[in-house]
Amino acid sequence: MNKPLVLVVEDDRPVRNLIVTTLKANDYRYLTAENGHSAIIETTSHNPDIVLLDLGLPDIDGTQVIESIRSWSNMPIIVISARSEDKDKITALDAGADDYLTKPFSVEELLARLRVTQRRLLLLQASGDTDSPVFQNGELKIDYAAGCAYLNGEELHLTPIEYKLLCLLSHNVGKVLTHTYITQQIWGSSWENDIASLRVFMATLRKKLEPQKDSPQYIQTHIGVGYRMLRVD
Repeated sequence: MNKPLVLVVEDDRPVRNLIVTTLKANDYRYLTAENGHSAIIETTSHNPDIVLLDLGLPDIDGTQVIESIRSWSNMPIIVISARSEDKDKITALDAGADDYLTKPFSVEELLARLRVTQRRLLLLQASGDTDSPVFQNGELKIDYAAGCAYLNGEELHLTPIEYKLLCLLSHNVGKVLTHTYITQQIWGSSWENDIASLRVFMATLRKKLEPQKDSPQYIQTHIGVGYRMLRVD
């Protein structure tokens, strides 16, 4: 099977060259863009399989690129940024990013993220292989076959990782899933960066499931252990 086409959006030449060299050495096809507007043109012209996106671009912020892509495509977007604060991660993930890698990063971790993203797409395609095609919990509904989730009859706009997390929790209602178990299922590893990313993704997922303070609580945090989906009447 051909390796996916990866769009590298990075204005820092040494970092861009490092990523391109890594992709080339591992037989990935690639395109490059040095600013946000060029990135948007490349995505619409070539429809890449995966986007590696820096946030600090010279013309527009990377989150605007994410929002532009999300207006027409669900292609996986992996942010690679020097911004390490949780608020920056949440902003990017809320905009529609699927993963977040903090600079400086290792080549091995970048390749691992790419491999996991490919596996995740295959898993999402196979997410309908369950005992029941539809999951219902209170006002939350997951149509596994269609790959969609709804709350109060309205479709939830979830990133691929958020959707996979939601499916993982829904398949284990009432069970506490440990951080290690969840990160192994989602990323295929339990690196420190995975645990940090999990915390951010859970925060963004919870905001979508529980938009109001009086909303039913679907996800319960077990501090230092993991997370559990509660059964809602």
